[in-house]
Amino acid sequence: MEYEKDPNKKPYKSAFSNALWSFQQMFRSAPAALLFLLLQLPPAVFLAWSEVRLPALVVGEVTAGRSFNEAALAVGAFLLAILVATVLRDLCGTAAGNKLEIYRFLMGSELSRRSVGCFYQTFERKETRNMYGRAKLAFEEWNGVQPLTDTPKRMMKLTEYVLCYALFGAVISNVSPWLVLLLTVTPVVNILCARAYRKWEYSTRAARADNSTKLNYILRTMADYDYWKDIRIYTMAGWFRDIYDGLFKTDMRWAGKMQIRQFLQSAAGLLVMLLRDGAAYAVLIAQVLRGEIGTEQFVLYFAAISSFAGFVGNIVGEWIEMNNASLYVCDFREYLDLPGDEETGGETAERHLDHAPEIVFDHVSFRYEGAEADTIHDLSLTIRPGEKLALVGLNGAGKTTLVKLLTGLYAPTEGEIRLNGVPVPDFKREEYYKLFSPVFQDARTGPFSLLECVSGEIGGGDRERAEACIRRAGLGAKLNGLPRGLDTALDKQLDREGTELSGGETQKLMLARAIYKDAPALVLDEPTAALDPIAETGIYLQYKKMTEGKTSLFISHRLASTRFCDRILFLEKGRIVEQGTHDALMALGGRYSELFEMQSCWYRDDYEGGEAP
Repeated sequence: MEYEKDPNKKPYKSAFSNALWSFQQMFRSAPAALLFLLLQLPPAVFLAWSEVRLPALVVGEVTAGRSFNEAALAVGAFLLAILVATVLRDLCGTAAGNKLEIYRFLMGSELSRRSVGCFYQTFERKETRNMYGRAKLAFEEWNGVQPLTDTPKRMMKLTEYVLCYALFGAVISNVSPWLVLLLTVTPVVNILCARAYRKWEYSTRAARADNSTKLNYILRTMADYDYWKDIRIYTMAGWFRDIYDGLFKTDMRWAGKMQIRQFLQSAAGLLVMLLRDGAAYAVLIAQVLRGEIGTEQFVLYFAAISSFAGFVGNIVGEWIEMNNASLYVCDFREYLDLPGDEETGGETAERHLDHAPEIVFDHVSFRYEGAEADTIHDLSLTIRPGEKLALVGLNGAGKTTLVKLLTGLYAPTEGEIRLNGVPVPDFKREEYYKLFSPVFQDARTGPFSLLECVSGEIGGGDRERAEACIRRAGLGAKLNGLPRGLDTALDKQLDREGTELSGGETQKLMLARAIYKDAPALVLDEPTAALDPIAETGIYLQYKKMTEGKTSLFISHRLASTRFCDRILFLEKGRIVEQGTHDALMALGGRYSELFEMQSCWYRDDYEGGEAP
């Protein structure tokens, strides 16, 4: 996770390792792609050789004094072989391209699977989300680059060039072994220049990626319909444009620096090529003038030297490009190697589902990464089976953090949480999730139908049960007004006959989903925050019925709702400072009583404005 903090850190894996990994993944998920890549290799090498051999063959047939029919037959047979090899190479290339797209999308599924399976606390970190953004670049196609498929393709191309290098090197060695050495060594300058550029490019990736992430965020926000009202009413458009302009200029400065370094790298390569090829041709011309080689040999060697120099450059170029693509595959593999939810204990939910659980916080502390103080500090708490517990406090007291610890989304920094005496790490993570029906503040529906959203089953679910839960949550009137009923999609962009829910309706739908799941522990984190007073009262009246036979935790800023609970905890700076029933805490006259009075004054008939008492 220190990727961004240490820009000089070596790549996660080598280019060769990433190529082998790509072939392994391809063999497992799309073996046809690997087969067609391999079948491309022989005809490609032959076609490279034919470009050298064909001119020499024609010259040889003419200078040898053969008849037209004999020369035409020899050249025609060679041309036929070229035609067959070209067709075979192109067919295999087309087929490989199609199969590589299948491979790419299968690897995209792996990326999504890792995101869903990644421990929530891990994924919530900025470093992880940035890593996810970089990993997506390996899957996506941009500016003609597609790193996941480019890596194996370039490895095969590199293999092709190495074979051609060996073949043409054997031919050129007949002229002079020193020529082979000269044509091989001089590209070291190109390699060093490319290495310097690649090192700079890699060391600046974190800063460039961070700026790009911010730029994309601004673009998404400015295009997000949910923000349009605020942007217009609060005249934020100019502010957004200023931020965008600053980020865009920074992006352009990075692009300019990259272009300059690319130009210098190319210029150095061109100079080396001129010096190298000039020396090689001088040797060849000298042998012709001394009569050491004939016309056919001159044509063959001349073409071989030209191609050989190209193959050396191609080997260097492909290696550089494969390394560049490999850097993105590094990000992809590093993201896939993140620990997932499955890496937990073996306890299942089965024996805990039929009764309300007891939950114990034993000296639990939690500190966010990089924070100077604990959000939850040395908290000890026992939630009795079937108890209705309310958690209240000011913003930043640690209420939502405690909920995430309770539901297994976070792991304590210190201490232990036990459910029915079983430590949370002893559960399989996915099994532990089955024990909770949470309703969080930031609800999202997704492009599913009402039935799918409530039941959690794509394409299915118990229709009668889902409808009963929706009506029980207060969405009966909404459901009655939908022509497609439970089958109505919750997204108008993907389905013209779909619907879009208001914030309060979405909150009710999430409540219906929690009721449908019917887990032994119910967690309501500000379930009425987006509801009007009438709807809120309806939820309160349902609360007692909803929590029958369950252990429940209820969080609300509106302290009037806490009357429905058996016990109230007042949280402050991650500690429980007061606890008891509503009446007991009011009699205590402490922080809870003070906050309750501050809120209730707004609803008294005799309140005439001014400061709250």
